[in-house]
Amino acid sequence: MKFSEKWQIAFDQRDRAAFQDLIDDAFVYVRHQSGGEIAKDEMIDIWTSDGPRPVRRDYRVVYENNDILVTHAFMEFPSGNRESVMVVMLLKGGKLVRMETGATPLTS
Repeated sequence: MKFSEKWQIAFDQRDRAAFQDLIDDAFVYVRHQSGGEIAKDEMIDIWTSDGPRPVRRDYRVVYENNDILVTHAFMEFPSGNRESVMVVMLLKGGKLVRMETGATPLTS
């Protein structure tokens, strides 16, 4: 099974154990808004929380191999804001080691 398929299942099910297996301990997420970084455990907490989450529309894998996964989707946030979001995931040994996003705000 491709990494993107495993990732999608973990994300949809908010599966903490699956994220633990898919993400390297040295993982870092780089925030597109500020350039700040978030470590593995904090990101897993965010992705598995019970609260509202953005709605992802027209999700697609742009490119994937053993080293990189690039995706794109239109996101609708609980605040009402909408963005076009590109996600780049760097992979090593089948695990996610770095994730960065780029987003463009969309108007109504």
